Amino acid sequence: MPKAFLHPFAKPTRESFIRIVRGEGALLWDSDGREFIDGMSSLWYCAIGHGRKEMADTIAAQVSTLEAYSCFDPFTTDPAEALAEELVGIGPMPDARVFFTGSGSESVDTAMKLARIAHVQAGQGHRKLIISRVRGYHGTAYGGTSAQGIAPNKENFGPFVDEVVQVPADDIEALASLMAQRGSEVAAVLVEPVQGAGGIFPATEGYLEGVRRLCDQHGAYLIFDEVISGYGRLGSWFAAHHYGVRPDMVTFAKAVTSGYQPLGGVFVGPAPLAALQADENFFLRHGFTYSGHATACAAASKNLEIIRREDLVSRATHVGDRLSSGFRSLAADGAVDHVRGLGAMWAIGLHPNQNAMQLRDHMLDHGGVVCRALNADSLLFCPPLVTTDEQIDRIVDAVAAAVK
Repeated sequence: MPKAFLHPFAKPTRESFIRIVRGEGALLWDSDGREFIDGMSSLWYCAIGHGRKEMADTIAAQVSTLEAYSCFDPFTTDPAEALAEELVGIGPMPDARVFFTGSGSESVDTAMKLARIAHVQAGQGHRKLIISRVRGYHGTAYGGTSAQGIAPNKENFGPFVDEVVQVPADDIEALASLMAQRGSEVAAVLVEPVQGAGGIFPATEGYLEGVRRLCDQHGAYLIFDEVISGYGRLGSWFAAHHYGVRPDMVTFAKAVTSGYQPLGGVFVGPAPLAALQADENFFLRHGFTYSGHATACAAASKNLEIIRREDLVSRATHVGDRLSSGFRSLAADGAVDHVRGLGAMWAIGLHPNQNAMQLRDHMLDHGGVVCRALNADSLLFCPPLVTTDEQIDRIVDAVAAAVK
């Protein structure tokens, strides 16, 4: 009989799960005492590793002072104000402001809504169309589900938000064709610079620059979904820095706190800001109960301090290079089909006779390594940025043993 907890992204009939009870750095332990290397940073987010006492101390100190308070007009809190200033300093647009949410899904829906309302405020209220890409994962709220390019995640959940369409992932001509037909209707183009949950597919060379040009040409906003790629994962603070492309909005969550508290947000750049701020009497009727949650913001500030102090942004490049080098050796030997990725996000593409779910389970049971299986054909890896060289090598060894 299934227990009371109805698990996300799982069969409702499943009765037993691996019960994780402790974490330290890149290591995890389950209720049976088994040790695992966390090859996925839980769910792409635990950049600084598990079990950080200074994070616990920071959270406890904030809770004992003020756990949270609404930031709806007319209130604010010091942790929210301080974090927003700090984020603008490292963010992809220096003249941005930050809207806080509680998750990546809320962040994506917020960016979609802000794109539409900003066009209204700019006298372009007919602009409603949101364009996203096949393979894109943009969360599971209704806006993000509507923008998803992963068909199984949309199946039977409709009807969806109107005027949200997908184009092929890296086909700039397909996007150009759609915008030539409907350019005056487009509110925004929504892009993951590195598609994460869809299989770790970095944007092809020149693609993001092409999207930027098309958005400029047709008066649309460019939204980068950096819920996974933000906060050091690619060896830069954001993918926008890595690619050298300026978006109009950037969504974030996950590694902003390394998961020690739930927090997300949107960087809102100069173009949409100008529209939102043009009328001093305009009242933005959007927000969440926990927008600017004081304890979550305090946790984020401490998390960013740790990332800076331990130079984990640069460390991401080392982690990714060592991991991908091991994986490429397996591909060169024909043990797997191919390797793809960027920074410290990597995927192994499998041969047709290999099954990702079976390999994932073998790695859990015999290698003590956590990875993520995508469909039947890919294994995904996104380890904490504190993962040691020895632990990275153990990940590669576990894959090698599984594919044998």
